[in-house]
Amino acid sequence: MQQYKIFVSALTVLLVLSGTGWGADVAKIGVVDGQRVLETSKAGQAARAQIKESYQRMEEDMKKRGAEFEELKKQFERNAMVMSQEKREDSQREMQIKQMDLQQLGKKYSGDLKELEQKLTDRIQKDVLDLVAEIGKEEGYLLIVSKPAVLYNPTAIDITDKLIQKYNAKYGKGQTKASKKK
Repeated sequence: MQQYKIFVSALTVLLVLSGTGWGADVAKIGVVDGQRVLETSKAGQAARAQIKESYQRMEEDMKKRGAEFEELKKQFERNAMVMSQEKREDSQREMQIKQMDLQQLGKKYSGDLKELEQKLTDRIQKDVLDLVAEIGKEEGYLLIVSKPAVLYNPTAIDITDKLIQKYNAKYGKGQTKASKKK
């Protein structure tokens, strides 16, 4: 699929450059590095900080619960010899249930982090697409393409820095358009 996108992008650029007779005097083309926007914009940095904070909170909870489980396991091992068969089986079942609960919680936390990351990234990408369209219309770009789909581009047509500056100015300290509406 990636090769297909690259092929389509390259074909589009070739058609645009070779077909200036289709109404455009000069083909003004721009390139945007979306990954760099996510990494360096205020909103991208705020999103990473939020994800890191959530990860640390979840990790602390998992460590705490893991320590509780280990303590229960040690207590069982110390008392296993003096327990009745029935009590030992009950304790083993309880430990298995707690271990499964711990594993399920780890999977849930992992899913929650992925969901949060996707949600924040989607918000930023929507805002960036709106700004790219705005820049394209204001400055008369014929075509603005995403960096991963471009095999080569001169730095002169890279508008990523301009986009980041405009994004930071428009949405303030790490906010996105969606978070400003709330």
